[in-house]
Amino acid sequence: MDAALADRLRSDLLAARYTVDRLRQLWGDEADAALARGDRVPAQRALHGSSDPAALLARLLLLAEPADEATLARVLPTLGSAGARSLGLVDGAGRATLDVRPVAALDAAGPVDWLIASDLGESAVGGPLPPEHVLGVGGASVTLSGLIPTSPVEAVLDLGTGCGIQALHAARHARRVVATDSSPRALQLAALTLALNGVTTVELRQGDLYAPVAGERFDRIVSNPPFVITPRVEGVPIYEYRDGGRIGDALVEEVIRGAAEHLVPGGTAHLLANWEYRGDGSASAARERPAGDGLARVRRWADEAGLEAWVIERERQSPAEYAATWIRDGGTRVGTPAYEELAAAWLDDFAARGVSAVGFGYVLLRRPLDPMRPRLLRTEVLGSPLGAAPTGLGDQLLACLAAHDRIASLDDEQLAGRCLAVAPDVTEERHYWPGAEGPTVIRLRQGGGLARTIEADAALAGLVGACDGDLAVGAIASALADLLEVDEGALRGQLLPQVRELVLCGLLLPVD
Repeated sequence: MDAALADRLRSDLLAARYTVDRLRQLWGDEADAALARGDRVPAQRALHGSSDPAALLARLLLLAEPADEATLARVLPTLGSAGARSLGLVDGAGRATLDVRPVAALDAAGPVDWLIASDLGESAVGGPLPPEHVLGVGGASVTLSGLIPTSPVEAVLDLGTGCGIQALHAARHARRVVATDSSPRALQLAALTLALNGVTTVELRQGDLYAPVAGERFDRIVSNPPFVITPRVEGVPIYEYRDGGRIGDALVEEVIRGAAEHLVPGGTAHLLANWEYRGDGSASAARERPAGDGLARVRRWADEAGLEAWVIERERQSPAEYAATWIRDGGTRVGTPAYEELAAAWLDDFAARGVSAVGFGYVLLRRPLDPMRPRLLRTEVLGSPLGAAPTGLGDQLLACLAAHDRIASLDDEQLAGRCLAVAPDVTEERHYWPGAEGPTVIRLRQGGGLARTIEADAALAGLVGACDGDLAVGAIASALADLLEVDEGALRGQLLPQVRELVLCGLLLPVD
């Protein structure tokens, strides 16, 4: 990657106001939503005939329409058509060979606009993607960015950087970032992405997983690793951006276990991952037979590595659903002979290993700072939608870890002596039968974070409502026992485990 040419391209794109907001103004909300679905037609129609430089750039770099020499000279006056070809941006016919698009992001440091370089998507290619395809910013990228904490640290490892989007996020909060990838092409495009955004604090290294950082430790690891489970049979394409060359979920196990050797004490890892269920993959069977539960397997990997773990499953797919997701992701359409051959290979692979389902979700790991402190090893299923992208979720989960540290070593008597306060995003919802004096349903709702809904009874709702930071938990429980005319010891035995859960999940906050 020629840094001088990349700098000229950056200058031209900034001069043209090639931003998310400007493009949305030019093509409207409907076309914007259609593009998110991979449909270019509304945007093409909206931009047709426009002479605005941002519109011309979007037609070239985002919609993959060819541009003649005059148009290239107009929209890239500093880079020029010769520079664009030398940089690998367009071919001899004036057609883009890369996707370069503006991306807007938001975190605790505020809003930011970036320019992201990746390979052309399926709609531009017009068929199945090539194996060396470098993915742009998608839903998974946005999700992972929301899981990255924004507290300042010294060093971050971006494991499997792809187009470089997570390295950009990490660089906002770290003095130094090391971004790795096994794909040379991914590193080339990540280098272009970094150059287009003037970021100089990221070091790019090539290699498989942790090999490029052997012997090094980091304050934070972020990764959307190539975890897709792919059959190892002839005829099934291997896409570098999603396939790490392992069987089943072995790559996720390797990433989790390897994090222990590359985190400083107290350091954290923030991952997207999937895991296999063996045998009956239903939630009820997983509870009854934990050895076969995918979540239990992830927990075991972390535990054996000496790590703390919080694993959150957001979705679970059957083998057929999983196969369909990733076959379509590669550009092969349902109903074609090619699709049916690939689906058969996927289902044969799952059947041979006894896989009944695959779970997707988030993995938070921490290398313990104090080996004598109780370790957190938590797995849960949260299938309800988050709504918007989980901006700030990484910070909220770190706050929950800090709360765990404050109460994990407390016995029930010590916890009863602590003062707690209700988090500012917690609301209470009550439902009544017509004419009834008391509620039939009480729910505590968390507005931020994981947007949890907690089913509560009168005692728990009363305790939460009285947590103002001044009264100890035990004093509140004693008053509630008198009010409800129940045994105080029994009520404490009911409430204190619930209090621990609410503190860990961020609905109640320690104040002393």
